[in-house]
Amino acid sequence: MKKKQIENFSNWDKHVSTYTYYENNPYSICEQNIHLDNSFIYRVRNSYVKTNANLAGQDDEFSILLLAWEYPPHLIGGLAKHVYGLAHGLQRQGCRVYVITANPGDLEVFEEDESIQVYRVESVHAEAKDFLVWINGLNMAMIQKAIELSYQYDFKVIHAHDWLVGDSAVILKSILSIPLISTIHATEFGRNNGIHTELQKHIHEKEHQLISNSDQIIICSRSMKEELMNVFTIKGTQLSIIPNGIEKVQIAKHCKALSNMPLQPNRQFILSIGRIVKEKGFDTLIEAAIRMRDTYPEVYFIIAGKGPMLDEYKKQVELLNLTDYVFFVGFITEEVKNNLLDACTMAVFPSKYEPFGIVALEAMRAGIPTIVSKVGGLTEIISHLNTGLFMLPGDAGSFIEQASFLFENEQDAKRIAQNGKSYVEKNFSWDTIALKTIKVMESIINHQKKLDHQSMLR
Repeated sequence: MKKKQIENFSNWDKHVSTYTYYENNPYSICEQNIHLDNSFIYRVRNSYVKTNANLAGQDDEFSILLLAWEYPPHLIGGLAKHVYGLAHGLQRQGCRVYVITANPGDLEVFEEDESIQVYRVESVHAEAKDFLVWINGLNMAMIQKAIELSYQYDFKVIHAHDWLVGDSAVILKSILSIPLISTIHATEFGRNNGIHTELQKHIHEKEHQLISNSDQIIICSRSMKEELMNVFTIKGTQLSIIPNGIEKVQIAKHCKALSNMPLQPNRQFILSIGRIVKEKGFDTLIEAAIRMRDTYPEVYFIIAGKGPMLDEYKKQVELLNLTDYVFFVGFITEEVKNNLLDACTMAVFPSKYEPFGIVALEAMRAGIPTIVSKVGGLTEIISHLNTGLFMLPGDAGSFIEQASFLFENEQDAKRIAQNGKSYVEKNFSWDTIALKTIKVMESIINHQKKLDHQSMLR
């Protein structure tokens, strides 16, 4: 990929993800609606002829075509972790998993990740200055790669993750004549508390297109089920609740990379991690820091993550003279994250909108007392004063109240941390989640077979 193309992709990485506000995007939406070119669809559809000769996969193999715009080591938001964990869980349960994802330009086009085949494609509009044009080109490239692979493998089902791969998922469902299951990780309506701009409207329509063409929708929480039923007026029977999961990790303590972290000797720190976007509520922690620094001068905050609000939040910290109290450290590796979790006094996730919250599970699994906003899917993974603590979203005083309780009640903090750790280890393994996902897929595949059989009898 040319250097210019890499720079453009990095720009999308900075401004856009499945968990961010889009009004910070410096590029304008195309005046015309962005849809896949009809002539392209016609050529692809007519070039594909399904015959027994093109199916190298065995009938007894459960082969899954998984579409996602991010997959490790290319990380933008939490979606990549979810797709990675699920793919490996499915593979451990005997499935054959084929991932098609975006290539930022510096990764191998093919990788075998523990028997999972990962194919990375570049947008056919790699130099586009409009994000929707770039996504359009990514979906075209995904379709081309999937058709190519379909001559080697007998895919049983397509599993798409969010609207970003929606066009390719819907068209491949039609061309390959196999069921489509989609996981909706968040909605544009929920991220923005409504649809307010043309760009948001376009994304909302793309979400609706994917949902309406899917045979089944997977969401991570009851709150997301209610959100989709209200926003898209779909039936609850089309929705299956399967939570996110987390991988077990072994922490290699005293990680050398921590030498780059602003660790303060003889002081305790509160850790928060996430995309640096408005809906994650990090402005609440900045406000809390102003009020806490006199009462708890020995305490400071480390906030890790990247996103469009990072520079603005850093400027706020400087203007408020909080540079020795609040540290925005940017993107961190998994190794550094795990070591920071091991070293912190408590973790907080002050989201204003949160369909689920994988990183909260990671903090709980690490045995850290965890404070979360009482919002969305977070309400379903925390039992207040038992496995964690609730704060009111956007309420700095509420956070300070919960943090003060943990500081002043050490034994309760240890009990809550241990309860949270036990709860997560019991309920959120990727193997359990993969089994639930397979059941949904098998149900849809069997239903499709019945419909096909009935059609043949007519």
